[in-house]
Amino acid sequence: MTTGGFDLGGLDMGALLAQAQSVQSQLEAAQNKLAESSFKGTAGGGLVCATVTGAGELDGLTIAPEALEDTDAETLADLVVAAVKDATEQARTMQRSLMPQVPGIGL
Repeated sequence: MTTGGFDLGGLDMGALLAQAQSVQSQLEAAQNKLAESSFKGTAGGGLVCATVTGAGELDGLTIAPEALEDTDAETLADLVVAAVKDATEQARTMQRSLMPQVPGIGL
């Protein structure tokens, strides 16, 4: 097939457009699902719990009272960071699993 002086090698533009629209719909559905989701990460055996949205924004943080008894500030900060990273990684994992698979494109 030749279009505008370019040989498209028999490429079916209609099929390509339909595939692109399908991928766009799947992407929108994935974004909506992520927007409605929240992810909980923990650290220190549950002493610190962080909740992030599907967009990866910190939405909540809970620190158990016993975490304050025998923990210095640096250790507590490390637990908070670890809990946030745990929750964020869960959000990223779901994001990757929801992304539409397009042959020939490494999404």
